[in-house]
Amino acid sequence: MLTQHAPTLWTIDHALTVGGFLPMGTRTTVLRIGDGRLVVLAPGDLAEADIAAVRALGTVAAVVAPNLLHHMFLAKAAAAFPGAEVWAAPGVEKKVKVAVTHVFDGRGGPWGDSLAVHALAGAPKLGETVVFDPASRTLVVTDMCFNHRDVEGWFARINLQMLDAYGKFGPSWLMRNVYIGDKAAFRKSVDHVLDWDFERVVLTHGEIVQSGGRDGLREAFAYLG
Repeated sequence: MLTQHAPTLWTIDHALTVGGFLPMGTRTTVLRIGDGRLVVLAPGDLAEADIAAVRALGTVAAVVAPNLLHHMFLAKAAAAFPGAEVWAAPGVEKKVKVAVTHVFDGRGGPWGDSLAVHALAGAPKLGETVVFDPASRTLVVTDMCFNHRDVEGWFARINLQMLDAYGKFGPSWLMRNVYIGDKAAFRKSVDHVLDWDFERVVLTHGEIVQSGGRDGLREAFAYLG
């Protein structure tokens, strides 16, 4: 179901099981840019009803795979919105069966000044670019942070707890210990993001942080010094 959070912001939640046993869920984010068109970020497995709902909002300017892990449904989204540009993190073009027309790395884009984008430094295995929508004071992240507060089943909870990705807003164990390779460079990226005036944080995995997101992000990465 397409859910509106602000005049320029919508999300669609999807079921997603990782590894055949871990229900992580995922989330598509839709942003309206200054010229009235739309940007679809980290598209999940869009159902026909989802596609129709997005089309009803207007023309899609771009579909975006913001990091190296979230590209599974990029081709489906590109087919659903055939006039849209296809943007993807560097390296995604080698993984997908769809023509990637532009590299999503913090530079350029049909959104112009409507959105601010920043490629996170120091985490090349993830290759994530985050997005700030000033109109709704919203930061959109993909795997930079998780916010699972309630999942069904003890097995899922235990596995998420083992990944340090349950019951809190912040980076998972994998993010801290595998994906972040250069902590000093990543710290600079976090500081850059914290310069943006956001209140809400839309995540791909877990509950949306509707308020206090900037302070929450600052606290989540305080361990970097």
